[in-house]
Amino acid sequence: MIVYEATKNEFCNDVFEDTLVSNIVTNYNTRIGKINESEVRSWNNSMQFMYRVLLDDEIPADAGIAIEFQIPHTSKRVDLLISGKDGEEDSIIVVELKQWDKIEKVVGKEAIVKTFINRGLIETTHPSYQAWSYAALIKDYNENAQKDNINLHPCAYLHNYNKLSVGDPLIDQVYDYYVDQAPVFVKGGAADLRSFIKRHIQFGDNKENLYKIENGRIRPSKSLQDALNNMLQGNEEFIMIDDQKVIYETALQLADKATRTGTNQVLIVRGGPGTGKSVLAVNLLVELTKRNLVTQYVTKNAAPRKVYANKLKKDFRKGHIDNLFKGSGSYVNAPENEFDVLIVDEAHRLNEKSGMFQHLGENQTKEIINASKLSIFFIDERQRVTLKDKGNVKTIEEFAKNENAEITLGYLDSQFRCNGSDGFLAWVDDVLDIRNTANADFIDNNYDVQVFSDPNELFNVIDNLNKKNNKSRVVAGYCWDWIKDGKNNTNIHDIEIKNKNFAKSWNLGNSETWAIDEESIHEIGCIHTCQGLEFDYVGVIIGDDLIFQDGEVKTDYTKRAKTDSSLRGIKKMSKEDPEKAFREADVIIRNSYRTLMTRGQKGCYIYCTDKDLQEYLERRVKKLRLEIIDEKNYSVAEEQERYF
Repeated sequence: MIVYEATKNEFCNDVFEDTLVSNIVTNYNTRIGKINESEVRSWNNSMQFMYRVLLDDEIPADAGIAIEFQIPHTSKRVDLLISGKDGEEDSIIVVELKQWDKIEKVVGKEAIVKTFINRGLIETTHPSYQAWSYAALIKDYNENAQKDNINLHPCAYLHNYNKLSVGDPLIDQVYDYYVDQAPVFVKGGAADLRSFIKRHIQFGDNKENLYKIENGRIRPSKSLQDALNNMLQGNEEFIMIDDQKVIYETALQLADKATRTGTNQVLIVRGGPGTGKSVLAVNLLVELTKRNLVTQYVTKNAAPRKVYANKLKKDFRKGHIDNLFKGSGSYVNAPENEFDVLIVDEAHRLNEKSGMFQHLGENQTKEIINASKLSIFFIDERQRVTLKDKGNVKTIEEFAKNENAEITLGYLDSQFRCNGSDGFLAWVDDVLDIRNTANADFIDNNYDVQVFSDPNELFNVIDNLNKKNNKSRVVAGYCWDWIKDGKNNTNIHDIEIKNKNFAKSWNLGNSETWAIDEESIHEIGCIHTCQGLEFDYVGVIIGDDLIFQDGEVKTDYTKRAKTDSSLRGIKKMSKEDPEKAFREADVIIRNSYRTLMTRGQKGCYIYCTDKDLQEYLERRVKKLRLEIIDEKNYSVAEEQERYF
């Protein structure tokens, strides 16, 4: 959708006669809705600068001009498009316009800068990256752009930004790749931008290419399909086996049925920790995209989608596949059946409302089903870890029925984590008193469970294991405040256990891929940075919110950190309904530790701040070890000598 389009001459006349912005506002209100006053001011300012740039007889009078082109399947709008021909070839220039006059470089995050927006200093993407990624999205998903081989030339114009100098953060070497792909022009650089336009728009097209872009069918490009396929091939982390393959084929069959017959489909796949839900989801994303279906991988939590996107693209640049990985709040205003397939990983984390203030939309589950012909939900209801988590099978089924969708149920049973030990998962559930389980004291002898009396010793063991392949981490319950001033400094220690002389930082705020970052072993991860992910070995620090008292494991939500958002609203609930507050918090705390303790494929090492809980777990582990030895027909007496 384009808010305003004209030829270059018509655009210049509208600016000269002071009618351009009023035309944009009228069209915007009609096609999109209420407009923000700051956007009106931006157009008033920026379009005057573009007017002066375009006042050149060598820029064709019948070149196309489009303002506010919304890229399909995203909330992103391109500020300005200029269309025409570069010799015999169709050409479109993508211009990202900025009011910025200053930025700061951000270290450790790809293509991110800091600048003042709405009176606050915030992190956002580099303008060259924005322009480049918009052009890449159009090329990757617009069939007309692919079929007619329309060349897209991105650039950024910061008309208030002082002239560039040596060492300027805007052109720092960390942004070289994107600045090379999308040159940045600043105050005093109008002539350079004009030359860039004339180089790529030699002849006008009377808006023909704008029409092609606006009306192009949305389909993933062959190059995107091939790139995804190449990324997956030979990547052992994404190999499927056993019942993963059964669900995989079922999903492909349902996708074909949904697109062929027009009947909406909902596939609900239940599976516990380590049953391969995420691996299956990524395989489906690649295969369905390869089959020319518009598909996205969706999670509420940022960590899994960022980590899987990073693992999948390997040496590929940020941007090309990032649009395939979306947050669960992305579909508030999505039209019905806009997507062929939406694959929801960690569906138990879905919320009702979306947005930073939880004020947008009605229900994320409903919006995802409405937006797709096939929606796939991978879910484990025992991994609900915040009060806002509302994803459950019953809710999915209710909304599916309301949309007249056909429902298919699937189950993943095979255990790929914890060395294939279903017994360890049963043991965790029994120890945490989540459910009574049979054979709760028997696990496969290849899985290593240990309880430590000193967090320093636990950390050192995990640190040494991590040196092999960067696949071991320490995580903790959220019982320590996250110090705001030190959120990007590993030397500022949030987590302190003073009687053990132990101090570490939470995972840093300047990375969304803590689970795989090379140096992140020095920080402690939380539930939000590791849920949906796995390690070889995981060390778990259990805080004061989980204790052993009067012969049973108990929870105490008052020991959680003040900065913990997972129990936001619990104080109000405790005043209105104390029993409900205790019940809700109890489930979330136990589920959180269950999730943390099941992140390790080969071993789980535990430290407890509560001495009684430590001793209880030690007894359970010793009993566990005796069961293993007995199963292997070893002498219990001999084993007692080894362990006592």
